[in-house]
Amino acid sequence: MNSLNKTARIAGFIYLGNVITGIFGQVVRSTLVVPADAAATAKNILASELLFRLGIVSDLIMVVFYLLMGLAFYVLLKPVNKNVALLMLLMNLAGVPMLGMNVLNQFATLLLISGAGYLTVFGADQIQALGLLFFNLHEYGYSMAVISWGFYLLPLGYLVFKSGYLPKFLGVLLMLASLGDLIQFFQIFLLPAYEAIAYPGLGVALIAEFSFCFWLMIKGAKTAEV
Repeated sequence: MNSLNKTARIAGFIYLGNVITGIFGQVVRSTLVVPADAAATAKNILASELLFRLGIVSDLIMVVFYLLMGLAFYVLLKPVNKNVALLMLLMNLAGVPMLGMNVLNQFATLLLISGAGYLTVFGADQIQALGLLFFNLHEYGYSMAVISWGFYLLPLGYLVFKSGYLPKFLGVLLMLASLGDLIQFFQIFLLPAYEAIAYPGLGVALIAEFSFCFWLMIKGAKTAEV
């Protein structure tokens, strides 16, 4: 197996690890958290504390995969244009601290509802409300990182399109996904009343990223030389 093809497949499996851990964390959150119901959320988390902790750990592992994914794509695509590949890597790196530090908001929710003695100055309803507040902060922190993904997918898509050893249609899809992510970011923070407009872009992003991930794992890169 030539080095470029090997790098492409490694990148694909790292990408898959990023997807799986990210989805697992999101499923845990959506299972345990009841929007606008702080008491039910606290009850669910306490009843499934290990699951909630596994979701937190999964999110942290996702951040590691996300970092490694950017490095793998840089190695794979720097022969196309080293400067654009470096820009892509920098946009990837910008999202890493946002994602990593944001996980603290989930842990804050767990600490608040844990029943620690120093929290007895708060009433139960206050603690539950604060727990849900930190969870909501986590959701907004996650949304903040979307701007990094948007600006990271644009040069990634361009490099894929220009590479000659990866399909051009994947490059187009990734650039469209970039636009979708940026629309989602600005909608959340500037037009929160129009949430529905983000969904078409989200669908394109999912199609693009899953297609790219599985293409890399199954097909790899076409050329034998870098």
